[in-house]
Amino acid sequence: MSLLAATTVGDPHSLAQVTALHDAGAVLAREASRFADFGWMRGTAGNLSLVLSREPLRLAVTASGLDKSELTAADVVLVDEFGASADDEDPRRPSAESGLHAHIAARTGANAIFHVHALDAVLAGRLWPEGVEVSDLEMLKGIGHPAHDATVTIPVIQNHQDMRVEAERFDAVYAGASDVAPEVPAVIVAGHGMYAWGNNAAQARHHLEITEWLVRYAVAAR
Repeated sequence: MSLLAATTVGDPHSLAQVTALHDAGAVLAREASRFADFGWMRGTAGNLSLVLSREPLRLAVTASGLDKSELTAADVVLVDEFGASADDEDPRRPSAESGLHAHIAARTGANAIFHVHALDAVLAGRLWPEGVEVSDLEMLKGIGHPAHDATVTIPVIQNHQDMRVEAERFDAVYAGASDVAPEVPAVIVAGHGMYAWGNNAAQARHHLEITEWLVRYAVAAR
């Protein structure tokens, strides 16, 4: 359920829009502080988003260039389905990766997308550019897979500065939920970091933290 499920989002300065953006900012500030404490969002690195509406697609994304350990509820930017600013009166720049956030939201149906620069994810992307295979671990249950008798591949895509290219690369590895290739709610961007997503902020956080643990295990056990 989006934060603006029952409201009109055409006017970015409507009371409903302003309130929803502020509420999303408060959630994202708390999550960013948590991840910064883990060392996953050092300095200004990483970005987090929440979907505010689906038709049209609008997201609250952490503003660019800010220390992620010190965000407030006001430090978010409203973006459209392309990741561009949806508020002509807001001079702040959305994150450079906002376009991929919007694409993941549209492609997967997720309402929360979290991107961090966890070191082990970067290492794993270099070690296993075709994907990180994990099996026989209880933590796999946390991303919707059995703990035994199955090998799960956390996908890896190559980094690119153009989010349209990254969106194409994401589509090439994202299979969706099926019996043949069950969804992994995360992707590693080689040389960059990791994205994870979920139906809400709590689920996205769980998927991110569990996937990071699995990746850390793979790197340590290699």
